[in-house]
Amino acid sequence: MYGELVIFSGNANPELARKVCERLGVPLGRAKVGRFSDGEVRVEIQQNIRGRDVFLIQPTCAPANDHLMELLVMAEACKRSSAGRVTAVMPYFGYARQDRKVAPRAPITAKLVATLLEAAGIERVLTMDLHAGQIQGFFSIPVDNLYAQPTLFRHIRDELLTPDTAIISPDAGGVERARSYAWRLGAGLAILDKRRSGPNEAEVMHIVGDVSGRRTILVDDMIDTAGTLVKGAGALRKHGATDIFGVATHAVLSGPAISNIDGSVFESVFVTDTIPLSAAARACARVRVLTVAPLFAEAIRSIHFNDSISRLFLDSDDNE
Repeated sequence: MYGELVIFSGNANPELARKVCERLGVPLGRAKVGRFSDGEVRVEIQQNIRGRDVFLIQPTCAPANDHLMELLVMAEACKRSSAGRVTAVMPYFGYARQDRKVAPRAPITAKLVATLLEAAGIERVLTMDLHAGQIQGFFSIPVDNLYAQPTLFRHIRDELLTPDTAIISPDAGGVERARSYAWRLGAGLAILDKRRSGPNEAEVMHIVGDVSGRRTILVDDMIDTAGTLVKGAGALRKHGATDIFGVATHAVLSGPAISNIDGSVFESVFVTDTIPLSAAARACARVRVLTVAPLFAEAIRSIHFNDSISRLFLDSDDNE
């Protein structure tokens, strides 16, 4: 058994860290995460953590390189301060989209990040909705991949579900996720068949399933530029869908994402707070945020006390 629970936050998402600490009833740990004059990351742990069970809450969202380096330096500082165990809590795992070689001489950046985390002394990783589940196999340390589905499911069930609702997968890779929602909600299921011409570029070719006259909910793991999602929503409208909503875990929202969503046929797009919204995203009336702090708080509590966290992987209402 490790010593008392200590939670630190980098600069990537301090608001989520504060929510987790409030949920757990522990103070946010005292650490200074800044920069030297030349831009190098400077970390100073400002309390005793010898033998403590340390959790570092830091998604590696944009600017990904800065936030990843902050996490690595925080882990190094904690290990050299004789922490009992260091767990990286990465609500959003950056560089995950390059999880295999899709072309000659291409890197596998997800594996590279896994190697860096272990080299920095991190002994466990807690994350959410990995872009590809096999990334867990890139680590030789335990990895707990939580799902935002319990949070998103409850919102769909309580606020959006109607007798004519259909859950939409934006591509073939997301069918399992969409089918899980549809089965538990008793809703219909449809799939967008698309062809990708390049990164963040896709064209909807066909819709497999009936969407005419239905309320449709597009579910995905992340929204980057929102181009694919918006094209999918437009195709649904052309095929007779009525109210159209988007639901996703990670609000990457890069480049023209907000203007794409503003000019779309979406009623609302619901995302979680694994990544903090930019000022433009916060000002967008169509973008709504649901917190996953209770899920992370319960996972941290269970890891600290050596309890099972498998119940958090299920679509249960016990995680309120």
